[in-house]
Amino acid sequence: MGETVQTLAYGEWPSPVDAATAAAHDGSPEFAGFVGDEVWWTEPRPAEAGRRTLVRRPADGTEESVLPAPWNVRSRVVEYGGRPWAGTVRDDGPLVVFAHFPDQRLYRWEPGEEPRPLTPVSPVGLGLRWADPVVLPERDEVWCVLEEFTGDGPSDVRRVLAAVPLDGSAAGDRTAVRELTDGRHRFVTGPSLSPDGTRAAWIGWDHPRMPWDGTELLVADVRPDGTLSGARTVAGGPEESVAQADWTGDGRLLYASDRTGWWNLYRDGEPVCPRPEEFGGPLWKLGLSWFAPLDGGLIAVLHGKGALRLGVLDPETCEVVDAAGPWSEFTPGLAALGERVVAVGAGPTSSHEVVELDTRTGRARVIGSAHQDAVDPAYYPEPQVRTFTGPDGREIHAQVYPPRNPDCAGPEGELPPYVIWAHGGPTSRVPLVLDLEIAYFTSRGIGVAEVNYGGSTGYGRAYRNRLREQWGVVDVEDCAAVALALAEEGTADRDRLAVRGGSAGGWTTAASLTTTDVYACGTIIYPVLDLTGWGTGETHDFESQYLETLIGPRAEVPERYEQRSPATHADRLTAPFLLLQGLDDVICPPVQCERFLARLAGRGVPHAYLTFEGEGHGFRRAETMVRALEAELSLYAQVFELKVSGVPVLELEQ
Repeated sequence: MGETVQTLAYGEWPSPVDAATAAAHDGSPEFAGFVGDEVWWTEPRPAEAGRRTLVRRPADGTEESVLPAPWNVRSRVVEYGGRPWAGTVRDDGPLVVFAHFPDQRLYRWEPGEEPRPLTPVSPVGLGLRWADPVVLPERDEVWCVLEEFTGDGPSDVRRVLAAVPLDGSAAGDRTAVRELTDGRHRFVTGPSLSPDGTRAAWIGWDHPRMPWDGTELLVADVRPDGTLSGARTVAGGPEESVAQADWTGDGRLLYASDRTGWWNLYRDGEPVCPRPEEFGGPLWKLGLSWFAPLDGGLIAVLHGKGALRLGVLDPETCEVVDAAGPWSEFTPGLAALGERVVAVGAGPTSSHEVVELDTRTGRARVIGSAHQDAVDPAYYPEPQVRTFTGPDGREIHAQVYPPRNPDCAGPEGELPPYVIWAHGGPTSRVPLVLDLEIAYFTSRGIGVAEVNYGGSTGYGRAYRNRLREQWGVVDVEDCAAVALALAEEGTADRDRLAVRGGSAGGWTTAASLTTTDVYACGTIIYPVLDLTGWGTGETHDFESQYLETLIGPRAEVPERYEQRSPATHADRLTAPFLLLQGLDDVICPPVQCERFLARLAGRGVPHAYLTFEGEGHGFRRAETMVRALEAELSLYAQVFELKVSGVPVLELEQ
């Protein structure tokens, strides 16, 4: 770091955070769990075509990737996937079962051996998929969710709980897979078994609801022959979301339900320490966990308003003791063994890392995927957690990251450009963690504001329900309100505001550019742009009826689907934009972008459309992320008239 601070135009500051550095640190460890006494987890490898490997941490504290390339531990159930692995210990060591991304088969792996398939190849594309497994060595089976495609359409699909033999006898014989449930629910999570093995609990739901709208918690008896009987609904309903279920050591059913407006805990139906904060969240992937029962009756929990902290709840006194440490946010993937808890946490100055909490001492420490500073932390952005006022006086939650670089300052009297980031989902929120993509901009003198617009999770059901039938309205209004407030208070340059987002955030970005005059340009990443086709066969089954709540019942308000679509209003677009799209995306397919661009043809709006082979929904390859980030910076440089060196100039077509 230099002693002298240079005065340079905002957006033109030299920065050590280049696109390759940001890409190399993209992704995070996920799905940590115990195999015997050892902690295992999945971890991204952006430089190895974006695969995810399985990492184990033996007693000596080392980390070992147990599966070499090209093994890729990732499930495609409901396309977003879910817990893709589970393990147990036998006399001769660990036995692990995992889903392999390219063929979606389940495999078993033991040290010193090649993985062996447990399930057959699907006759329909990759149409036999497995997630959220539980290994039951005493039955010589793995119980999990089976997703089976019955035809070529995205909604020709069924999902049941299934038992797969561990001996490999189903690898070439679909009939050797035992189905445990009858398919009465369109969607199911994997089973959680009571400590004595006599009961199984799982969550089910049906179209048109999403899991945060309404689910049912089911319990069945496990017969000695391994079949389930007497399945009954014990909680949940059309307007009650049960997000997770588990069993306490003494056999009581513990679950998170939002029946009061907040996801709180219940034990055999009785509330456990109710309070106006979240102890659960949206079930975007099967097998997410926000709590884990501990030996002795305590419960490890993720909880909070907005960012979720890791704590230990005493259900008798209602006291929560939070883990001390630099982590401001934990992802929903808690696992417990005895008094030990593992989780994945991150903070404003640290990326996601595997953390273990000893609940006896209250001590938490990093045990895996430890954060290492890629650059001097003085170049990291510092978040300001803020609440803005939107239309009708409503609260809007946001995280604001002003420009920050120890070597540079902006000229007196000049305000920095700002990019408003709209998160995906839209039923989601932005985590309060170090993101080197944000640092890429803030260290150059471009501010970033991430908006948890109405509809975001973490602030209760009423805040989440604001987006009901209002998608494309409330999200757009809230992002604009934050952008204009930053300009009005003298934080941001009113004439140099941009908007960007991916997936549902791509929709909000496109809708913002076509229905407001707030932004000078935008970056639209694997977006939804045309609702008239997206919900009816152009997307996957899980979200195919999401619009029934986000927009309204299609049978009753069909015109609204066209009115809200950015593609319908392409003729109103005047601001330059960048469009980024993976060609293998089945959630927001390229046809959405192509239709939008066709309607813009000949209108003279400067734009670029970059597509990436081999990329799906969410970029995973380092070279893709580098190209996308540099293209985005080049767009802002051209629109905001910044001199930027070291990145290729993005060719804008008219």
